[in-house]
Amino acid sequence: MSLMLLLFAAVLVLVVLNVPIAVSLGIVAVVAMVTSHGLGILPNLAIVAYNGATSFPLLAIPLFILAGAIMNASGISRRLIAFASSLFGWARGGLAHVSIGASMFFAEISGSAVADIAALGSILIPGMKAKGYPAPLAAAVMSSAATLAVIIPPSIPMILYAVMAETSVVQLFVAGIVPGIIGGFGLMAMAYWFARRYDLPREEAFALKRVASTARDALWAFLLPIIILGGIFGGVVTATEGAALAVVAAIVVGFLIYRELDVAQLRQAVIDGAVQTAVVMLLVATSALLGTYLTEVQAPQQLAQAVTQLTQNKWAVLALLNLLFLLLGMFLHSAAAII
Repeated sequence: MSLMLLLFAAVLVLVVLNVPIAVSLGIVAVVAMVTSHGLGILPNLAIVAYNGATSFPLLAIPLFILAGAIMNASGISRRLIAFASSLFGWARGGLAHVSIGASMFFAEISGSAVADIAALGSILIPGMKAKGYPAPLAAAVMSSAATLAVIIPPSIPMILYAVMAETSVVQLFVAGIVPGIIGGFGLMAMAYWFARRYDLPREEAFALKRVASTARDALWAFLLPIIILGGIFGGVVTATEGAALAVVAAIVVGFLIYRELDVAQLRQAVIDGAVQTAVVMLLVATSALLGTYLTEVQAPQQLAQAVTQLTQNKWAVLALLNLLFLLLGMFLHSAAAII
């Protein structure tokens, strides 16, 4: 356990010094491996990092990121916001509810919290501030709502976890549906409490005609997750193939149906997707290095033994694990924390 704490402290110190997380993990892993095995291990480390980032299921990650970027450029985010506004805008603090509702819908398409907040935050955060929302509250609502993409399928962190834990991506996707919905409505309850506290305004009265109109305009935005997730859950395509299907569907909708996507926007979407993918994959590669070292020194077994020495109660063990995940999540990217 002392070795694990030392490694975690080293990573934390580097992060506090503003060293990128992926680089911090890589430095700690390389130093630990060289200390244990000498400089002769360095060529093998390159192979470990490469193999860690090139697993076939991980191919779904850049594809879902690219699909989210293309869908944002296609005007899908604007249509989802309009629909969410017609559905939730009547409540006190309506724009906060719209942010959460739109994030839930967009999460079903992109699978990425980064894509979610990039697509919706640039529109909704200034909108909330203009309506009198305190700036910290507007940022908190949007950033919290974006994290629903971690739970609601097709979730990129779930794909990453499935690869690391060697479990079914589809089963994880199915397991995330109900908690994601509950989490969304839980955030809406908190938003309503803050809305009453700050006396935030409603957007407009509920009108079934407007709901129908915005739903019709956003029809293809709703059909995309049905096509993608339906294919995955139905066993027609794998998660990786479903991600490729999402990219093709996004291009078709953007170019031929909504006709808001052009070649320049597609090029920029590809560049944005490549940048986000590079960040995630570098984390995966360096985390694979650290994970290899931790496995070598039997760190997981030591952690399990330490937990069982504290308590045998399954609920207490679950609470301790959640506390650990909470602490890790404060400092590490989700990809690094999972690995």
